[in-house]
Amino acid sequence: MHILFDLDGTLTDSRLGIINCLQHTMAANHLPVPAAEDLLWCIGPPIQETLKKLVGPDSPHLYEPALFHYRERYSQSGLYENEVYPGVEEMLIETRRLGCTLHVATSKAEIYARRIISHFGLDPHFSSITGSELDGTRSDKAEIISHILKTNGIDQSQAIMIGDRKHDMIGAAKNGIPAIGALWGYGSGGELIESGAILCARVPHLIAELVDSMR
Repeated sequence: MHILFDLDGTLTDSRLGIINCLQHTMAANHLPVPAAEDLLWCIGPPIQETLKKLVGPDSPHLYEPALFHYRERYSQSGLYENEVYPGVEEMLIETRRLGCTLHVATSKAEIYARRIISHFGLDPHFSSITGSELDGTRSDKAEIISHILKTNGIDQSQAIMIGDRKHDMIGAAKNGIPAIGALWGYGSGGELIESGAILCARVPHLIAELVDSMR
């Protein structure tokens, strides 16, 4: 069985870095700076999608400068303003003990995802790490999942997606694979179930048990 894990909100709590970088880029472009609690919806979707919404349809000329400022800060410090959720490494170990092969499937730029996974010493657990390109190519979660399945020769019946937002559930459904919702992240149970989660786990250590029950 192949298990695909989302990154932000599933493996690591990236709230601080993402919000700090978004507030930085809004200020740098002389746009209103939202409060941190008003930016929680930004954790999960592709950054291109998020920035277009924040900049707004009246200022399309600010999108590219906003993306530049965001990535400038994120690549230097924002990606390290992050922490692995308690119980995640144990979850990865327990899932591998079931004989599963693990993959990272994130809308984050792959270059940043690899640095984060390596920084926290999680790379030994994963067979592959797949994200988007910096130009926005393959930023949709369905495209990322499809790429992982094709690149690794994985049959749909042998894959499960685990994530905390609707994008993960919808992306899995579009590829014909089941998904488990991670309730410790940033999506609500309602969001996850409504968008296609087969099961939901309240804490990481329940994932191995749920995966085992689905094999």
